[in-house]
Amino acid sequence: MIPRPHVCEPGGGAPFEVTASTAIVVRPTPEEITLAVVAADLLSSGAGSPVEIRYVDDGSAGVIALHLTPDGSPADDERYTLTVTASRVVIDAPRRTGLVHGLATLRQLLRPVGTGAGRRLVAPAVHIEDAPRYRWRGLSVDVARHFFGLDELKVLVTLLTRYKLNVLHLHLTDDQGWRLDVPSRPLLTERSAGSAVGGDPGGFLRTVEYTELVEFAAARGVTVVPEIDIPGHVNAALHAYGELTPSGRPTGVYTGIDVGFSRLSADVPATEAFLRDVFTDVAALTPGRYVHIGGDEVTEMSAEEYARLVGIAAAAVHAAGKRVVGWQEVASVSLSPGSLVQVWDHRLDPTDVISAVRAGARVLLSPGPHAYLDMKYDASTPLGLEWAGHIELRDAYEWEPSTFLAGVPADAIEGVEAAVWTETIRSLDELTTMLLPRLAALAEVAWSAPEDRDWADFRVRVAQHGAVWDRAGFAWYASPQVDWVAGPA
Repeated sequence: MIPRPHVCEPGGGAPFEVTASTAIVVRPTPEEITLAVVAADLLSSGAGSPVEIRYVDDGSAGVIALHLTPDGSPADDERYTLTVTASRVVIDAPRRTGLVHGLATLRQLLRPVGTGAGRRLVAPAVHIEDAPRYRWRGLSVDVARHFFGLDELKVLVTLLTRYKLNVLHLHLTDDQGWRLDVPSRPLLTERSAGSAVGGDPGGFLRTVEYTELVEFAAARGVTVVPEIDIPGHVNAALHAYGELTPSGRPTGVYTGIDVGFSRLSADVPATEAFLRDVFTDVAALTPGRYVHIGGDEVTEMSAEEYARLVGIAAAAVHAAGKRVVGWQEVASVSLSPGSLVQVWDHRLDPTDVISAVRAGARVLLSPGPHAYLDMKYDASTPLGLEWAGHIELRDAYEWEPSTFLAGVPADAIEGVEAAVWTETIRSLDELTTMLLPRLAALAEVAWSAPEDRDWADFRVRVAQHGAVWDRAGFAWYASPQVDWVAGPA
């Protein structure tokens, strides 16, 4: 299992078998029915036959019972227990998200036996008690350099759910394209959605598609966090609205991969209204608690102007009832307590981050040498970049978040997020090749306690997941650091 559970005790009895009569049992509440439908779909696809949903648990055998038992405690609200016997599976959790995680564990436990018409799924007898180490366990996906649409993002959500990752952070805007329909500024997608790196096709998420993605993810325990990157990385915005430039003329389309050349200007009259309207719209479309304002790689701007622009965006996010997330450069600006500073560049001075934490900010860790999954595996990898070095599977696994940033106390770490930038990535197969197997490693770093993590043990467990990815249709990289197990797993 990945991530490794905190408590896992073999039951010693016969395994549980999913048969044509297996049923999922929940109470008839809207959130439990929604979860049951997701669970039935998950199990039916693996079993090859429909799984029934029932609303009364009479203690009968052959059922998978999902028990939502609120206890009033906000702590560890993603925890769950899972007990598998020959006759029943019981997943118990105080919150719906815990049930989602218990189902993800059950799906990993289930293994196919037999072939053809005789194929069935079985799970060993076991008792598991588990809870995540960090509340934020995410993946940031750049859909601006190359666009990935609703169907592809849904596939990524299912992948996140498999490994108990709970945040999909979408980098929606950059120099190369604008990828989200913003009602108050329609020209952003009318003029700046069709381009991408290298002149490749662009695209954007319509409001209805974004809403569908958010709801699809929420049903699977994943929160979507939108990022509108300002005050740099804004050529797509300047191309759509020339009044945002000092000259009043729109910029040209950009399809390269350089950074740091575009910027908003605080003294341009249209800038403040643009920022306020865009972030208000994006927050209104997003039921989650967070909106990401970017803030990175602004190379030619005074500290005062940077603070003014970031402040306008942050104020709009707060006015909409959301919390701010920003890349680590925003730590130089006064932030409201509870804001998240996302650390990515190990080369930058951490002084501002440490000061922001002392003022009440929290830290989200995405360090380039471990978490940037667009980095090449090695020098021969055809995809990816190398500015943070090469990241093999062990590099993604063997690091400790609580001690990564000297001067930041362990209890200020909100979580861990992998990131994948798409300058060189054009297709879903290329994307999953860069993610797998490293995303599984980051998932365990984010979920499991340090004492539950061990590289030698992980490489043995992950070796069985290649066959699972093959069955699911995921392209992936066969790291030479693992002795991969072929066939059913």
